[in-house]
Amino acid sequence: MLVLFETAAGYAIFKVLDESKLQQVDNLHKEFETPEKANKVVKLKHFEKFVDTTEALAAATALVEGKIGKSLKKVLKKVVAKEAHEQLAISDLKLGGVIKEKLDLNCIHSPAVAELMRCIRSQMESLITGLPPRELSAMSLGLAHSLSRYKLKFSPDKVDTMIVQAISLLDDLDKELNNYIMRCREWYGWHFPELGKVITDNLAYCKAVRKIGDRTNVATSDLSDILPEEIEAEVKLAAEISMGTEVSEQDIGNIRHLCDQVIEITEYRTQLYDYLKNRMMAIAPNLTVMVGELVGARLISHAGSLLNLAKHPASTVQILGAEKALFRALKTRKDTPKYGLIYHASLVGQTTAKNKGKISRMLAAKASLAIRYDALGEDTNAEMGAENRAKLEARLRQLEEKGIRRISGTGKAMAKADKYQHKSEVKMYDPSGDSTIPSTSKKRKFEEIEEEEEAGEEPETPVVKSKKPKKETVTEVEEEAAEETPKKKKKKKKDKKAEAEEEEPEEEEVAVTESTEKKKKKKKKKVKEEEEDDE
Repeated sequence: MLVLFETAAGYAIFKVLDESKLQQVDNLHKEFETPEKANKVVKLKHFEKFVDTTEALAAATALVEGKIGKSLKKVLKKVVAKEAHEQLAISDLKLGGVIKEKLDLNCIHSPAVAELMRCIRSQMESLITGLPPRELSAMSLGLAHSLSRYKLKFSPDKVDTMIVQAISLLDDLDKELNNYIMRCREWYGWHFPELGKVITDNLAYCKAVRKIGDRTNVATSDLSDILPEEIEAEVKLAAEISMGTEVSEQDIGNIRHLCDQVIEITEYRTQLYDYLKNRMMAIAPNLTVMVGELVGARLISHAGSLLNLAKHPASTVQILGAEKALFRALKTRKDTPKYGLIYHASLVGQTTAKNKGKISRMLAAKASLAIRYDALGEDTNAEMGAENRAKLEARLRQLEEKGIRRISGTGKAMAKADKYQHKSEVKMYDPSGDSTIPSTSKKRKFEEIEEEEEAGEEPETPVVKSKKPKKETVTEVEEEAAEETPKKKKKKKKDKKAEAEEEEPEEEEVAVTESTEKKKKKKKKKVKEEEEDDE
């Protein structure tokens, strides 16, 4: 029996000297306790060494995928094919099937073979001659690294850690630059305050301060390489009538040194931005086309890596960076934010406030596709990103035009969509029917009574409604209820309550009529007394 043994240095073919010992699987490891015992069981027949790590990687990947590499095929044809009657013990069952199919060799795989492989590996240094242990360990380590890179499809251009660090450094530089420039303007403003109003650009301001120094030197200094002619003339005019205080040469020297720092940091920031742009185009070209270098880099930095960002859904990408506002909205049960870091993308920035939410949602959906394509795809072109950006721009123009294309027709005509307005018909309650008191005022009644007395007619007292008909209606209701089925007993109670409620207002009417009669009698008495006085 022959044994095919794979190592990081090459392929080894062993000849089994005593096959009977393979039957005792549990005691096989005792036969390999020492190199002398191991040489009695197996003997090295051939060792095919790899030329370099590239060949070793090709052979290893072929074995992983269950294929026969060039070097393995060469060994099998050279050694094993000469002894075709011998069985070939292998560690991988799938590889055995391929060898049997292509080279017509009898392959065997069993628990005894697996135990034999483990035993050979334990005494590999003594069994394989001409291979130093240090060289074998070095080749094993190199092959392990190469195989890991191959499995991960590793590329140094795909390292997104550099982007995370670069965008963080860029933000830090911006903060420091703002602090330095503010300090420089405030410091030099004591000496020449008018210069800050004339020169608004920060870099040009620092360059002008470094070149001018004391404001008395403005007339003799040439600022044409820093400022336009109009601004240079304004600076010279302002220097003549400046209200600033006098400062020493030592103060001017420190201010100039600060200006040098600002200029150096600004130049380094420009260089860092170019580096970040190149790295973004190499790592995430489609995302860069969709949202820009800075926004894309901030999204990657916020997620931790490009692969982590690819795992996020589009809805998360849309509000990434607005977590504080999101949880505050969920806590207070208000509207959640529509955009986070993606708000700074050029497509969202150029839309109107009404359409920013729609565009940010669509941009996040397309950007998430671009991120996954960049992180998991093999191509490095930006065609998909450019195509999706064109679609978004077309959709943006359509939203800005406020038009909806007709399904039928030429497509040029735009359908006019009327704005829906909900018209609620609310009927107001009329409270005039609630009151049982007559609507006529008391004053009006007194006037009518006086006219009747003057005419010599006696006032007709209002007829009080009798309660007899009500009683009759109650008796009629009771008679009808007696004839009805017992299921309608509840209705009887309701009818009685309604009748009681109707009787109450009638009693109120009677009370009102009585009070009016008393007032009329008092009025008659007063009229009689006045007549007696006149006589």
